[in-house]
Amino acid sequence: QVQLVESGGGLVQAGGSLRLSCVASGSIFRINAMGWYRQAPGKQRELVAGITSGGITNYADSVKGRFTISRDNAKNTVYLQMNSLKPEDTAIYYCNADLVTAFAVARIYWGQGTQVTVSS
Repeated sequence: QVQLVESGGGLVQAGGSLRLSCVASGSIFRINAMGWYRQAPGKQRELVAGITSGGITNYADSVKGRFTISRDNAKNTVYLQMNSLKPEDTAIYYCNADLVTAFAVARIYWGQGTQVTVSS
């Protein structure tokens, strides 16, 4: 069984920073890409940032220059450093991982989400 657990969300004023973490645990053979998505009330879930196993990153235009995704492969952990936060960044943030389990099952797993609220 594989689990992804996010942490680091909370309430912050506009212009502030937060750092999200997501740890993958369980019967994992290999983790390929990892990413962060977000879903605001009444909106569809959208990609925020992604990172490959080799460290290649991509970002949504709305967060470029403000957010940084990184990962620690030894710890099966992905991070999202969020700076210069804006009220429109308010959402539930989810991490995901494209991985292969120890039982040779390849699929995408999702965390339960962590709330980020940015006040104006």
